[in-house]
Amino acid sequence: MRRSEFERAVRDEFGPNGSALIADLVLTGVGNRTAAQALDAGIPAREVWLALCAETDVPPERRYGVGRVEAKGR
Repeated sequence: MRRSEFERAVRDEFGPNGSALIADLVLTGVGNRTAAQALDAGIPAREVWLALCAETDVPPERRYGVGRVEAKGR
């Protein structure tokens, strides 16, 4: 997952609240950092996305593949 895919996934799942979650919510799954801190520390975006999903109880069926750009022509 690229950072742009992470940002799209956050926007799709959390809407306008996504920015606040990235900046303020401490995620235990990435060493008690916010998503922004974790990304800045070099933790892969996919790992941060999954930690954010776990912390906010996003159902498993909405965790995989969210934020991916669909291939053109499909």
